[in-house]
Amino acid sequence: QVQLVESGGGLVQAGGSLRLSCAASGGTFSGYAMGWFRQAPGKEREFVAAISWSGSRTYYADSVKGRFTISRDNAKNTVYLQMNSLKPEDTAVYYCAARTLFSTVQVMGVTEKYDYWGQGTQVTVSS
Repeated sequence: QVQLVESGGGLVQAGGSLRLSCAASGGTFSGYAMGWFRQAPGKEREFVAAISWSGSRTYYADSVKGRFTISRDNAKNTVYLQMNSLKPEDTAVYYCAARTLFSTVQVMGVTEKYDYWGQGTQVTVSS
């Protein structure tokens, strides 16, 4: 059983940056592919980014490509989401998730394909 705890959310002005962290415990972190998702009020949870076990492969949603960077530190059991050039439409609760297999973007982008989820961290971008 893997436990995931997100942190780093907050209020930031448009154009600013935040770095989210997701700390994992209770499992072999390096054995899990990780993803970040977000959910805005009244909307479905959507894919943001994913990273393979080693960190050598990544996927991004088109809406964040070039602005967000996913990375991981297996020694610290932590995955990160660096968010730059933030926009008001990035406002959402951000969740990290884990699954045992890294696959295609069509799979990694689907919430139902993940086994473990964190509780989320709020990101609010003001205009």
